[in-house]
Amino acid sequence: MGYLNSVLSSSSQVHAEDAPVSGGGLSQNGKFSYGYASSPGKRSSMEDFYETRIDGVEGEIVGLFGVFDGHGGARAAEYVKHNLFSNLIKHPKFISDTKSAIADAYNHTDSEFLKSENSQNRDAGSTASTAILVGDRLLVANVGDSRAVICRGGNAIAVSRDHKPDQTDERQRIEEAGGFVMWAGTWRVGGVLAVSRAFGDRLLKQYVVADPEIQEEKIDSSLEFLILASDGLWDVVTNEEAVAMVQPIDEPEQAAKRLMHEAYQRGSADNITIVVVRFLANQGGSSHSSSV
Repeated sequence: MGYLNSVLSSSSQVHAEDAPVSGGGLSQNGKFSYGYASSPGKRSSMEDFYETRIDGVEGEIVGLFGVFDGHGGARAAEYVKHNLFSNLIKHPKFISDTKSAIADAYNHTDSEFLKSENSQNRDAGSTASTAILVGDRLLVANVGDSRAVICRGGNAIAVSRDHKPDQTDERQRIEEAGGFVMWAGTWRVGGVLAVSRAFGDRLLKQYVVADPEIQEEKIDSSLEFLILASDGLWDVVTNEEAVAMVQPIDEPEQAAKRLMHEAYQRGSADNITIVVVRFLANQGGSSHSSSV
């Protein structure tokens, strides 16, 4: 049983000593398929986590996908992986007002994580780039510098914004809260943190918020696929290059692996985690009823 448990646990998360992992699946209603690939890359420790989950909420089949890139250790990223989506689908307004439910779930998960951190003497934090599929709606919510990119009509479109401290509005928000942004190899909040929004980061919390920016897209025949990835990919591959690599590969797991290998070959110095979701409306999925 111990062996089986270790196999099952490794299928959902990479540990530092493990080789890269990948996997995928198909929604019960045939509307989307997904795949993931995750590797420590050239790092000795693994602080990236991901979640791929299909659930039923009020009779709707819902897809929940996320990439969580930890800093200061893996604690925050692992906590967000295990709690964010559970908190979201329990939210009473998940179907009726999905955007406010997502914002509430992000902030609730952050405050619960911070409570759990009271005994820790070292700060941990995490990005979160998530995609929620409900009916014909795709909602992308982002905190930090993991990124979501869609392919619509053959074009690469970023549907999230990397939260960097030197962005004019982010710098202004931080300074108005009494913080500062300075150059220390890159622009950093308080000279420490290279992202301006994150889960955790208790000591910088009044400046480094977990308020997600949320963008909604309609799932229709022009929407081909979505890529969620940690900056281990985006540091070395452009949005357009990533979309061009995924486009000819029907199988999302293979597409995610292709991107992971490309990032590694190009010298990415970070953990690399990628989730690809392919929308199947163009391939017969649209004949299924939307009210499952």
